[in-house]
Formats: sequence, structure tokens, C-alpha cells
Amino acid sequence: MASKTLKVDNVKKIAVLRANAVGDFVVTLPALHAIRATYPNAEIVLLGKPWHKAFLVKGRTPIDRVIEVPVKKGIRNEPGKQKDEAEVNAFFERMAEEEFDVAINMQGSGVSANPFIKRLNSKLTVGLASNEAEKPDRFVPYYYYQSETMRFIEVASLIGAVAKDLEPKLNILQADEQELTQQLPKIEKPFIVLQAVATDVRRMWPIENFAPLANQLKQQGFEVVFTGSEEDKQVVDEIIEDMQYPAINTCGTLSLGGLCCLLSKAVIVISSDTGPLHLARAVDTPTVGVYWAPNIINWGPVTRSIHYPVVSWNMQCPFCGTIPNDPYPFEPRTDCEHLVSFVRDITVQQVLQAAETLLAATSKANNTTVLQ
Repeated sequence: MASKTLKVDNVKKIAVLRANAVGDFVVTLPALHAIRATYPNAEIVLLGKPWHKAFLVKGRTPIDRVIEVPVKKGIRNEPGKQKDEAEVNAFFERMAEEEFDVAINMQGSGVSANPFIKRLNSKLTVGLASNEAEKPDRFVPYYYYQSETMRFIEVASLIGAVAKDLEPKLNILQADEQELTQQLPKIEKPFIVLQAVATDVRRMWPIENFAPLANQLKQQGFEVVFTGSEEDKQVVDEIIEDMQYPAINTCGTLSLGGLCCLLSKAVIVISSDTGPLHLARAVDTPTVGVYWAPNIINWGPVTRSIHYPVVSWNMQCPFCGTIPNDPYPFEPRTDCEHLVSFVRDITVQQVLQAAETLLAATSKANNTTVLQ
């Protein structure tokens, strides 16, 4: 590793590899803003996935342009798709023509990513490296249990970038406002967003908790708005059917930009550890996040002024007793494959208490009823 973290001269183009999910990208934003401030005239190119290209239009984040990376194990994993060697080789031929000055690995331990960024033929490679990984020119040692936000701030410091903000920030665009206006009727009273579904059931607060939670929020005078994908719509419809009051189901109706706009207008967002929770942080909306203990180390908010994580310390699988956090969360060395929520012991009352605390403490709670 370089002994000093120095700014690099004459940088015109920077490549950043981060080809995975929404939350994975959001935690890089403080680092990306720091890089933008340090290299104001450089083009920052994200090497990502198709969703990045649709979402990261100019002006939303420090990213200027997105280039889709090919399907390749450890780089871009797509269910049901295999690597096409000809496509991969053609990609690197195109990347050589880009003439990147700096290529940065912000994706994983470096075992797959570092050989990948070295094939970009940039003048300097920077990033993360575990003991088993090939080393870039400048690197931060990779240890799994670290705040992802702080991890990438450290990586950015290797090229002289210093982060001023510890929480992610992205901009709401006029097109997002227009989409929200077109897709949803105006909500006349303060509303709270609930994200009921997560991609991994093991870090998802049980579905049966959302109807009683929503009922109590409605009783306090708030509108309740559920978010999610098209695939989540039926689950949310069933939650609303179990409620004593009506609620709004927006599943599948908004793009990520429209979702960000909706989240920005909420009084508070309550969610398991999944993409919309991280987006809410990035649009400066108070959040109550439900986390499993090991995950909060990596994915929890860095600050606490408007973010209240509720943490489950339940560590054992109830079926076989396995504690699935070695070597990493939900990747046990044994054969435990039981799909059960590891945050199931967090009660509705605990989440309501967290929301009450935030609503009493934040300016967004002005002119609203505080939960009782």
C-alpha cells in the first residue's frame, strides 16, 4: 500500500467498478462526492449494471456516465446467465480505448475485481484487497466487518479525496417530481413509508408485523404508503387487507427516481435493511431501519441525528442452532439453509418507539402528531 494518500495529477477520466444492487451503490456516494470535489474536471464513469444506466442520469449523483459490464462471476452476477468470453474480451477492447487515468475497485475483496480493473489498462489502479487478492497499485486491506460507507471513504482517500459528508446524498430531479405527480394522487396529510419486503427473508422483518404497525400509524393520523417492486404487490395487498384502515400500495408503479422523490416527502421511512432504506438516507429522510446485529456494522447509517436503527441480537437459527455469521453473515460454514427471519424478535412496539423518538426530534415532525 502507498505510504501516502496523494492527489494524482492530470486526471481526466476515472473508472469506478460497482456492479451490484441499489444499497451497494448508495453507500459509495460519500466517497464519490469526495472524488468529485477533488477532481472537479474529471469524468467519473461507473462500471455497473443496466439499472445504474437508467437511474444515474447526469445531475443525480457525481457519476457522469455509466458503462454496463458484461456478465462475469464476481463482477456482474445475473441469475440464469453465463459469461460470454467473446463479450468479455470485446468489453476490454472498448475499455482500452477509454484511456482511464484511474480505475477504482469499490466491489468486494479484490479476488475478482482487481484482475478485472487491471485489464482496463488505466495508469493507476486503486481499491480493496484481501490477503488472497491480487493487489492494485494503492489499496486498503479488506476486512469484512467495516462500515461500507467508511470503507469506500478510505478507498477515495488513496487518491487524495477527503469526504465532507458521512451520509449519502443524491439529487431529486424535475423528472422525478413529474413522475410522482403523474403516478400518485397528492397525499393530503403527513405520510410514513413502509417497505415490507426485502430480497433476503433472513434480514426481513416478518410480514405479519406490518398490518398492526400500519394500523397504529393510521390511528395517529398519518397516511401509510407501502413501497416495493411489482413482485411485492401481492404481498402488500395482503397486508392492507389485514389492516383496519386503507393504505396506499405503490409497488411497481415508480421508477427509482420516482421512488426517491416519494421517499424525500415522507415524514419517516420504516424498513428492513434493503435498497429503499438506503435511498431514504440519501434523500435526507429520517429512517427507522430494522437490522440484524452483524449487518448493522456494514450497512447501518453512520450518523444518528435522523436515523434510528433497531437491532436484533438474535444469532441462532431456530431450526438447527447455527450462527450464520462466519465467515460472513448468512454464509455459514455448515449446511444451514433455513430461510427464517433473523430479526423476528423485534416487536412492533419497539419499532413504534423508535419512530416516536425520531418524530419528536426532527424538524420533519413539525405540525404532525407524535406517536403515543
